Amino acid sequence: MNSAFDIREVVPHSGIMSLLDDVVDHDDQSLCAQVTINKDSLFAEARGVPAWVGIEYMAQAIAAYSGVIARSAGQSVSVGFLVGTRKYIANQAFFPLGQTLKVSVHEELRGDNGLGVFRCKITSDTIEASASLSVFQPKNLDEFLNL
Repeated sequence: MNSAFDIREVVPHSGIMSLLDDVVDHDDQSLCAQVTINKDSLFAEARGVPAWVGIEYMAQAIAAYSGVIARSAGQSVSVGFLVGTRKYIANQAFFPLGQTLKVSVHEELRGDNGLGVFRCKITSDTIEASASLSVFQPKNLDEFLNL
């Protein structure tokens, strides 16, 4: 399904910390977002954005997925937490300036306790990166933070 969601409506990040440009596509188990790397991108260096930032691109794509699911159900967007990353592999050390990256996430597992696991990919003509991300989205953020 094509996306009718603006990235700013579904990701709880704002300003320079909102790293993705658009939600491209989504369905009940996955989402594809994109980001174009340019000299003004957060973390940009002369050679581009370091590939380790890809973990945050993936995490924000998961946030977008959760936001789309929430908004589609008439609920508000909620904060989640990156718990861990497994097997992050990138074929280049930097995402070069001028590249448009597709960031795809697919929900593999979601528990009733708010824990989830996503298979994630970043691709372009020359870029390939992948990882498995574990996330936690508490049912009640205020209650969780007051523990």
